[in-house]
Amino acid sequence: MAIGTRPDPGLVDALVARCAVEPNFFVREMLTWALTRLPAEITVPRLLAELRSERAQARGQALHTLSKIGDGGAWPAITRSLLHDADDEVARSAWRAAVVLVPAGERRGLAEDLAAQLGRGDRNVRLSLSRALVALGDVIEPILRAAQASEDPAVRAHARATERLSRDPDSGFDLAVDEAKRIVALGREPGREPDQEPGQEPGEGPTC
Repeated sequence: MAIGTRPDPGLVDALVARCAVEPNFFVREMLTWALTRLPAEITVPRLLAELRSERAQARGQALHTLSKIGDGGAWPAITRSLLHDADDEVARSAWRAAVVLVPAGERRGLAEDLAAQLGRGDRNVRLSLSRALVALGDVIEPILRAAQASEDPAVRAHARATERLSRDPDSGFDLAVDEAKRIVALGREPGREPDQEPGQEPGEGPTC
């Protein structure tokens, strides 16, 4: 707190190094806050270097701090390997940073990359991914529709839950997931008869 209150550029290396090893979440948040108080031209290059670290916490905390700084020049460093990092916490941090830093013209490409991971991880991971997708806006609509045709029921349910979350952010993710799982288990769209094809009117015969 003292360092953030009286920013000293000479301490940036010490702050970044501590981010990589500090076990306490709240202390790491304070470290990030102190780094955001320093000039971006000093902190961003140091944080970008951390993205190549073999230590997962170093990568994750650097991504988190970059998302708080919001310097669009860091966008090219948010690589596909980070977005698909094997460590769930790193990947979640990468998703959050990506939606903050992505240029408007690359939002659809990012949405496609994120949607490729629908069905990944536990409830917290899936919620983070859904929130990241929703934050990208309307570009996700056709991507989620395509994902709802996946052969993987976990992908279909996650895509449906994300779509509902985008329409009604107050509905609650768990309720959206539960509804999506029921729909997937029944094998049909809401309001569609069991043998009715997508886009077909009720009562019409199956398409060839």
